[in-house]
Amino acid sequence: MRLFVAVGLPDAVLSVVDALPRPGVVGVRWTNRAQWHVTLRFLGRVDDALVDGVVDALRSVDMPPGLTATVGPATARFGQRVLQVPVEGLDGLAARVVDATAPFGEPPDDRPFRGHLTLARVGRGAGRVDLRPLCGTPIRASWPVTGFELYASELHPYGARYTVVERFRDISN
Repeated sequence: MRLFVAVGLPDAVLSVVDALPRPGVVGVRWTNRAQWHVTLRFLGRVDDALVDGVVDALRSVDMPPGLTATVGPATARFGQRVLQVPVEGLDGLAARVVDATAPFGEPPDDRPFRGHLTLARVGRGAGRVDLRPLCGTPIRASWPVTGFELYASELHPYGARYTVVERFRDISN
């Protein structure tokens, strides 16, 4: 099973993101509302027999109190192939998730966490597409984070499809 841990966005924030312009640009594939989340850790392929261990490890993660995530201030890019919106406020939760799940899946990234929401990708075989004209669109939204999810990801020709395997909620809220 291909797994990742992420924070979902509430409907009000999804609507703010959904209002961003999506101009038709050859070679750019836009993500959709069902694909929007902030990945805390990508585990990659995990043997089905180990999924219960991942769930148990994630149950041990304490939510930082009063956690708020903020989207914005504007669209930006990662390298030449990804258009994204920065998301701040999830660093501590991401570190806790990485610590809890380190024995599972691919080794955790050896770089600082950069929360983001992927808006679009340059398709494979699309050649060089300049994403810079799509950068800088203002966006701002915040929400209280009260949990996170373990997702399974299935790759399809028109974008990945995500299924929630387990939800983890802060029971103190």
